[in-house]
Amino acid sequence: MLAYIVRRLFYAIPILIGVNLLTFLLFFVVNSPDDIARMQIGVKRATPEAIERWKVERGYDKPLFFNAGAKGVQHLTDTIFFDKSLRMFAFDFGSADDGRDIGREIRDRMGPSLAIALPTFVLGLAAAIFFSLLLVFFRATYLDTWGVIACVVMMSISGMFYIIGGQWLVSKLWALVPISGYAPGLDAARFLVLPVLISVVAGMGASARWYRSIFLEEISRDYVRTARAKGLSELRVLFRHVLKNAMIPILTGVVVVIPMLFMGSLLVESFFAVPGLGSYTIDAIRAQDFAVVRSMVFIGSVLYIAGLILTDISYTLVDPRVRLG
Repeated sequence: MLAYIVRRLFYAIPILIGVNLLTFLLFFVVNSPDDIARMQIGVKRATPEAIERWKVERGYDKPLFFNAGAKGVQHLTDTIFFDKSLRMFAFDFGSADDGRDIGREIRDRMGPSLAIALPTFVLGLAAAIFFSLLLVFFRATYLDTWGVIACVVMMSISGMFYIIGGQWLVSKLWALVPISGYAPGLDAARFLVLPVLISVVAGMGASARWYRSIFLEEISRDYVRTARAKGLSELRVLFRHVLKNAMIPILTGVVVVIPMLFMGSLLVESFFAVPGLGSYTIDAIRAQDFAVVRSMVFIGSVLYIAGLILTDISYTLVDPRVRLG
């Protein structure tokens, strides 16, 4: 098991380096430091002196990859690539273009993002699996047909509709919870109920329909017929055998959600004024704060690779063939 994990970690290193290098090229080669300074200052006020002063204050006046005027290792370390890109491997994100510490902002905003993402992930996964198993149990009946239709309808509706409709119905019309905002501590619960509920409902259709297809494929296999021949009930066959053997494709789909657990939902956090990492990213994009955007892209890459490794490890727990292989 340990050798398997170490091997997966070594596979992840070149991927992360490649993503980091590609991100750097997109931000500093396609858009030069002069272009970044011009966007931050404003075209009308972007005189050559103002651009140069802005670059010096934020460390963008250095060469990109190689500093010929430096000595020794500073040829490579006294560069924009080292300061703005390689330092992120030590989780040193530096300062945003407005001067605020990015690392501190991430630590402060991670809690609200997790407060929404974790309940959404757990409740959404449980609800989608239960609903899809229910459809499989009543397969080829009117309940199954109307359930599939409901899933397709839910998939076809934009997430914006769920957010705006939920705010109008639950917060404005029924006045059950605040329409937006956030409070620390236990008071946060009344602000998080509606975003979590909307997130679960919005993702229910696609997830349940996909899980239903997986379960239907599993239920036609030989081991299911053998279990029925031994006298096992349909519920026991579904929950003990079909669900267990369908976990590998389910785990593969779950890995995509792992970065969102930490990075937050861009739309939900923005519309509900939750000070999480999702709204932080949106605010940085609006303000064209590329230091924050680069940091969030890097964190997303790290989390996605970590999710892939956790998925590979979970495969060994649910499928003995992976361990034997």
